[in-house]
Amino acid sequence: MSARVDRVVTSGTFSLDGGTWDVDNNVWLIGDDSEVLVIDAAHDADAIAAAVGERRVTAVLCTHGHNDHVTVAPELAKRLDAPILLHPGDEPLWRMTHPEVGYRSLEGTDRLTVAGVDIDIVHTPGHSPGSVSLYVPDLNALFTGDTLFAGGPGATGRSFSDFDTIIDSIRDRLLTLPEETRVHTGHGEGTTIGAEKPSLADWIARGH
Repeated sequence: MSARVDRVVTSGTFSLDGGTWDVDNNVWLIGDDSEVLVIDAAHDADAIAAAVGERRVTAVLCTHGHNDHVTVAPELAKRLDAPILLHPGDEPLWRMTHPEVGYRSLEGTDRLTVAGVDIDIVHTPGHSPGSVSLYVPDLNALFTGDTLFAGGPGATGRSFSDFDTIIDSIRDRLLTLPEETRVHTGHGEGTTIGAEKPSLADWIARGH
């Protein structure tokens, strides 16, 4: 069966710089009936494992190291016998949540394959130093974590983030993709590359 995209929405909290906020996270699964890649194992390992079912998990990939995106990554990886993948730029953030757990380094030039489709890893720093996006040409899909949302970039007002860097990442590495590319975000509803081009111009005008 051909590859598809599934979404699981989980709820929990995000904590950084002394604050804590309630959040709903999108957990994305790319795969077919046999194998699957899990993107951003947030909050509820049981719900994610139920969505995986009997499929083999190739990896538990973290788009970045903020705690709400990695909460149950070690638990899920152990249960499903899969490696954790994270860009090493987010080592400090990962250690805030999982100081004793290792992971496999993910680089911005890596390419993964699951269910017969290639997944290009794109390093998109700004929201955090090690933020990555995943581009899947065969599915016309882009998974942006907290780098790009419907209406603009992810937040850059906290530690380890930078506004100019996230704008550069979006402009140079994401908005160059085909306009019809569907953007699957870390929170909320998705968008397309074409829809976000005008909004980026507005954000640049605000202070880049």
